[in-house]
Amino acid sequence: MSESTLRVAVAGATGRMGRMLIEAVLADPALTLSGALVPAGDAASGRDAGAFLGREIGVAISSDLDAVIGGADYLIDFTRPEGTLVHLEAAQRHGTRVVIGTTGFTAAQKAVIEAASHRIGIVFAPNMSVGVNVTLKLLDLAARQLATGYDVEIVEAHHRNKVDAPSGTALKMGEVVAAASGRSLDDCAVYAREGVTGPREEGTIGFATIRGGDIVGDHTVLFAGIGERIEISHKSSSRQSYAEGSLRAVHFLAGREAGLYDMQDVLGLR
Repeated sequence: MSESTLRVAVAGATGRMGRMLIEAVLADPALTLSGALVPAGDAASGRDAGAFLGREIGVAISSDLDAVIGGADYLIDFTRPEGTLVHLEAAQRHGTRVVIGTTGFTAAQKAVIEAASHRIGIVFAPNMSVGVNVTLKLLDLAARQLATGYDVEIVEAHHRNKVDAPSGTALKMGEVVAAASGRSLDDCAVYAREGVTGPREEGTIGFATIRGGDIVGDHTVLFAGIGERIEISHKSSSRQSYAEGSLRAVHFLAGREAGLYDMQDVLGLR
């Protein structure tokens, strides 16, 4: 298949991320926007997907799963876990590859994604930003060198409308730090502190969550030792980096069949 014929559909087409993805797809000469998916009953159904840009592109916003997903080679999905899994089921029926940027999945829901990857190609990552994924590589290096004598705290901040906490990116950062010392995050994470907590337990990874305003996404991992501390931070000022990373994921999937990948695979950081 020629790169110029890659047909991409966007789920959550009327949301902030969906609109940015549509704009990014339209700007990529190697891609064609083939569909714009919204939930049933969305007031925007039937409108031209490019109307928010002040132009007509000939693609109508639709809630018809099979028409939108069946007419695409790739689906980019930044919606909600329940919606993403419904879209994933349709993608398997039609052989459509999927890029998933949705966060907040349970372990059972992640298992559904893993099972689907035996039938179709999937890039699944809590954060599609190239910068964030380079930061994860830096965290792996830091955690291996600072495995003893340093307490780890992860602080994340997002806009007031984000529904899951901690963020998927913060959890991924915790997983990377834990894995660097041969542990599971489930065994060492502390998600809340209140009242008389006593001294900090050695080896734990603490999380702090901030929600407010229109913060796109800030993440800091603090390695606090005696007499020094190291902070590794990533701050997003725009969702553009997520859109650009998603398109890189689409190009990565071109020519690949079934399999589960993440942005470390896409960027060659393994």
